[in-house]
Amino acid sequence: MDFIKKSIKAILRNVFGIEVCWIRNLPPSAAQVAAMQIVASLRKFEIDLVLDVGANKGQFASEIRQCGYAGRMVSFEPLSQAHDELMQSSAGDPLWNVYPRCALGDHDGEVEINIAGNSESSSILPMLESHQSAAPESAYQGKEIVPIKALDTVAGQYLKDARAAFLKIDTQGFEWQVLDGARETLPYVKGILVELSLVPLYEGQHLWREVIERLEAEGFALWAFKPVFSDQASGRTLQVDGIFYRTS
Repeated sequence: MDFIKKSIKAILRNVFGIEVCWIRNLPPSAAQVAAMQIVASLRKFEIDLVLDVGANKGQFASEIRQCGYAGRMVSFEPLSQAHDELMQSSAGDPLWNVYPRCALGDHDGEVEINIAGNSESSSILPMLESHQSAAPESAYQGKEIVPIKALDTVAGQYLKDARAAFLKIDTQGFEWQVLDGARETLPYVKGILVELSLVPLYEGQHLWREVIERLEAEGFALWAFKPVFSDQASGRTLQVDGIFYRTS
């Protein structure tokens, strides 16, 4: 193989004046591997609708689309700037719908959300020192008044055409309230990805054990973990994504 490559390079250089550089196939990144694993589970459970709560700029939806998920997606995002970028990310994808800008929670109305310096860490809840010290760039830089709705208020229009729905919740400590607003929706959901905090990072949030116990009581079994946030100085894992499915 090396002889063939050298011969091709010599011919292209001597005859056409073209210099060729062979590039090795790079292994997938950790984020790509995680997305591929999620897509594998979506395929196994025949998911045809993903409700993407806390979409930010569309990172999660873009990753699973690139890794082979071909079904419908509906993204929800409260921050105005992130929502604008989310709209751009979804443009040209007819199966990716972006809901009008709003937060998801346990009631319909308005709420104040804190805007983090890195956007992804923005939350309705106050950020604790444990989070800010591990990621100084995440410090809050402002606030925004946003509409808030319960998932039960908005999900029906999408669920009526779905065979198997998957709910992704990434709301930085506000996951419990999203679940409170989804009591009528959850029976129609086959899988859930929810961010789990191993230590308190936002004031008043529920930690990983409580969330897992709640989802198990709803009939979901833990399927996989994916680390998402660590304190680089101490090596301690602070947040993971938990993936759950109804297996019976």
